[in-house]
Amino acid sequence: MSIRFKDFLRFGAFGLAVALIVAFGISPFTGGVVQQWSRSDVEARSRLVFNTMQPFLDRNVEDQSWNRLNDLFRRVALDKKILAVGFCSETGTLVASTPEMPASFECDKIARSETESFSDIVSGGRRILVAAFPVGGSTGRSYLVILTDLSFASARSSQVVAYLLASLAGVVLVLTVGTIIFAIFMLRSWMSSLRRAVDEVRLGRAGERLPASRSAIDREIHKLLRRTEDFSLTHQIDWTPGALQELLHGVLPNAEVLVVSNREPYIHNRTDAGVVVQRPASGLVSALEPIMRACGGTWIAHGSGSADRDTVDANDRIRVPEGSPAYALRRVWISDAEQDGYYYGFANEGLWPLCHIVFVRPSFRIDDWRTYQQINQRFADAVVAEAQTEDPVVLVQDYHFALVPKMIRQRLPRATIISFWHIPWPNAETFSICPWRREIIEGLLGSTILGFHTQFHCNNFVECVDRFVESRIDREVQAVSLGGHETRIRAYPISIEWPPNALAGVPGRDECRAEILARFDLAEGTKVIVGVERFDYTKGIPDRMRAIDALLTRDPSWKGRLVFIQVAAPTRSKLGTYSRLQSEAEDLASEINGRHPDGQAPIRLIVRHYESSDVFKLFRAADVCVVGSLHDGMNLVAKEFVSCRDDDAGVLVLSSFTGAAREMSEALIVNPYDTEELAAAIKRAMTMPLDEQVERMKLMRQQVKENNVYRWAGTMLVDAARSRTRERIVALTESGENAHSTEPGTRTVWPAPPRKKHAGG
Repeated sequence: MSIRFKDFLRFGAFGLAVALIVAFGISPFTGGVVQQWSRSDVEARSRLVFNTMQPFLDRNVEDQSWNRLNDLFRRVALDKKILAVGFCSETGTLVASTPEMPASFECDKIARSETESFSDIVSGGRRILVAAFPVGGSTGRSYLVILTDLSFASARSSQVVAYLLASLAGVVLVLTVGTIIFAIFMLRSWMSSLRRAVDEVRLGRAGERLPASRSAIDREIHKLLRRTEDFSLTHQIDWTPGALQELLHGVLPNAEVLVVSNREPYIHNRTDAGVVVQRPASGLVSALEPIMRACGGTWIAHGSGSADRDTVDANDRIRVPEGSPAYALRRVWISDAEQDGYYYGFANEGLWPLCHIVFVRPSFRIDDWRTYQQINQRFADAVVAEAQTEDPVVLVQDYHFALVPKMIRQRLPRATIISFWHIPWPNAETFSICPWRREIIEGLLGSTILGFHTQFHCNNFVECVDRFVESRIDREVQAVSLGGHETRIRAYPISIEWPPNALAGVPGRDECRAEILARFDLAEGTKVIVGVERFDYTKGIPDRMRAIDALLTRDPSWKGRLVFIQVAAPTRSKLGTYSRLQSEAEDLASEINGRHPDGQAPIRLIVRHYESSDVFKLFRAADVCVVGSLHDGMNLVAKEFVSCRDDDAGVLVLSSFTGAAREMSEALIVNPYDTEELAAAIKRAMTMPLDEQVERMKLMRQQVKENNVYRWAGTMLVDAARSRTRERIVALTESGENAHSTEPGTRTVWPAPPRKKHAGG
């Protein structure tokens, strides 16, 4: 403490010295102001004296009564500040004056003018102000002169400066002493808060909501400690499957992990050649499947394949992946009628267009809503049935299961539920369209942690809670409390595995390019532009083709020199908006190809599912990849393209309405609704120098590598571990209080042991 006190004294001395230097610096200015003010005062007094004397002065001058004039001057000179008074005739002769008139004074030295004048003279080492006032008619002018010694002004200036320095020194001294005392008090308070906060962090309670009685210092320290925890998590781990597995064993030892999603990671279909296993083209599956391979557990999903029932055991489970099983897949069965109401109806004709805001009107029907509730309950029941402990970690995925978190919470109150919303969340005004907005929000608030791709979507959700649900919102830590349960709202930008496993069998760029040129019968040197999407109206597929049309129309020199290969996997074909989109895109491609017949057709629309290896070959062969989503949560296609480009070449043209645009700013960011802007970006991408391509691609690859899917999962699971630790400490504390209570009827309540389940898990 003595060292710190010396530092405070040193700080105080330094402040005092600075204040004194500043005071001395401004003292000349202050002295000048005081002297100017004193001179103005003297001039005003001289003017007052003249005005008082003027009636007597005129009469005596007219009578040439110089004796009476001398007597008048002597009476005036009794004023202590007036040195002498005299009268200068028209000829410049001093004809009357007081005895104190300096011998060196001469009338011809005064400033003669039609009006009063003031001038300075020096006599006997003194500075004297001479005030001259004209007297007489137009034939000639004589002057009354009043001399005032200005020495008092210098004395007054010195006094003011001395008082200023003394006052400043006193103020600085008081402030310095006060600052030292305050700093010592604040240091002790800060150290106390720091010790308390570190103890709470050690107990896993750093993220809890602080009571209102705690100080602002406490809150700030907690905030900084949370940031420090996040920094250590996100920057000190090389995120790999092994690192994720090791992390899970460390922060969630013996934890049971369950995943709930509509789409299953492996689909068994019956074909003429027998049962085949298919990996669906889904960003959600691409993100979660590597996590389950890393940490094990059970994945609960809709069994949609034609041979799915034939491949499960009596408990509807199958170990996957085939050949090297790492986790269990539990399939839930949904009838065609239920699928129409739950999946095609409420989820994809209601919530999907509502959240994406792409000018397709959402449809909300009461029968669809009831089916959605039933299917959500069915999946929640499956989670409860599969859980072998009272406190599993449950990862609920996407908009298909907005009600599941609350349903699980009611049955497994100690479960740690992490819900992730894979699509955008709209603002409150847009979300108000949904007739069951309150039920959906309350369902999601059954989660322990609710994740979105971007902070913008988190803010939108909190805004909706504030508007539609009676709850308590802590905006500082982005938490919502409803019915005694708290939900943390967090941004977790989803990503892909690094490097993708499917790249293992994909050849290098030159071989991939040769294969693609041969497959599509393209000339050597053709600029290859690719797009890979599901056939969905949110992806902006027709807008990309219109941009190619605009580019060729504006610059015909590109005809025959470029080709746009758009792979679009059919999806949700039972819905009219999707089937119409496919027909529109096919007609548009034919129309554009007919409008530019010179050379090879510029648009190649491939309407079928592409396996991952084929997609990656296309990415490696391409010069440009266009991701032009009209609105998207993240868009993993952009990250997959970057992950393929180990040659550091190629250009990504990316819609500003994707979550990926917030992370991959080195791409060419465009507004996909602006056809001319998109066309210009594609042209710029095709003509970009190689060194610029390499510089941009290296930065994007580094970003995807560091922020891969294992980090996405690890961040969520570490947050879940912190939440579990907090809840267990609270439970143990409450149990301890009950154990030591002396009230009648109290008993010890310890956390319930793991409950035994079926042997089939």
